[in-house]
Amino acid sequence: MPSPHPDAADRPLKHSLYYFASDEGGASAADKRRLLFDSARFADHHGFCAVWAPERHFHAFGGLSPNPSVTAAALAAITSNVRIRSGSVVLPLHPVARVAEEWALVDVLSGGRVDLGLASGWFPNDFVLAPPGSYERRGPLLFERLEELRRLWRGEPFEAVNPLGDTVSLRTLPRPVQPELPVWITAAGNPDTFARAGRLGVNVLTHLLGQSLEALAGKIAIYRQAWAEAGHPGRGEIALMLHAYVGDDDDAVRRTVRAPMLHYLASSAQLVGHYTASVPFFQQRCAVDTGALTAQDVDDALAFSFERYYQTSSLLGTVDDCLDRLDRMRAIGVDEIACLIDFGVPTDDVLAALPRLAELFELANVSEAELAAV
Repeated sequence: MPSPHPDAADRPLKHSLYYFASDEGGASAADKRRLLFDSARFADHHGFCAVWAPERHFHAFGGLSPNPSVTAAALAAITSNVRIRSGSVVLPLHPVARVAEEWALVDVLSGGRVDLGLASGWFPNDFVLAPPGSYERRGPLLFERLEELRRLWRGEPFEAVNPLGDTVSLRTLPRPVQPELPVWITAAGNPDTFARAGRLGVNVLTHLLGQSLEALAGKIAIYRQAWAEAGHPGRGEIALMLHAYVGDDDDAVRRTVRAPMLHYLASSAQLVGHYTASVPFFQQRCAVDTGALTAQDVDDALAFSFERYYQTSSLLGTVDDCLDRLDRMRAIGVDEIACLIDFGVPTDDVLAALPRLAELFELANVSEAELAAV
């Protein structure tokens, strides 16, 4: 498998926590709050680099995250060390000035720990929040508004017309702690998004939903090449979101995560299925006639997806199994693993497993020379 950077294996692999809970049944509100706050506190004291709060609307899949700035403000108040990130703000849905104001406040509350992850969005129903035409132009709008957002963050004025018909020059408040806004772009299947992020000199958040590790390796190589050709210092950062639950015994881990993962995958598939059924682009490319599937077909497909994710596209399993996967991910140029932990496993079990997750990354970052000395 190609390595997009020659010293990839020598770089420490960062780790963060990613939240994207499905808001249906299961845990009580108190348990959901306890999982969010207690895991963030653990991350803050055990070497995790960040916590991520996403944006999702009008569906149980990710339904606890309608406004990441609200979640981020709460996390900023109870932590001191981790970066506070959106993962991601769907920028075409929102006035740029509001995004700048909300996240500048989070930057103040956190003492300058904000990173802003941005996405173009993809689910049509989300765009009832945006002016007509935003959905069709969501890709270009993301990058147009990114540049405007960076200007407002720096304190540059913008012009607008108020209800009295006056053209006014305004600046957003409060002023953030960080003079420049650290940015991540969410990218998945489109190599052009990786290339554009590289040219702009921004970081990338990605995942393995619908793409293999081999396919991701090629996109990371494209990103690093575009970064270098644009003349940016350094190399940029790639964060890879993975479902994570690490234990001592593989059979016990499987028993713990199987039902929650199947439920989580079913909720995700329902959302994507609705999308593919309503958008001509996906109708033309969907290889399966979902309307012809029986209940058993769906169960079989979910079981297959679970096995694939468990074995190749997750941090589900023992420390030893997950170490092998981390080695492969670092070898292709991944810099950080964003560990998605709130996918339906009971809160007590998730919190009890966090020390194993921290241990995994400690071992992953031990050099061969250090191992030989032990």
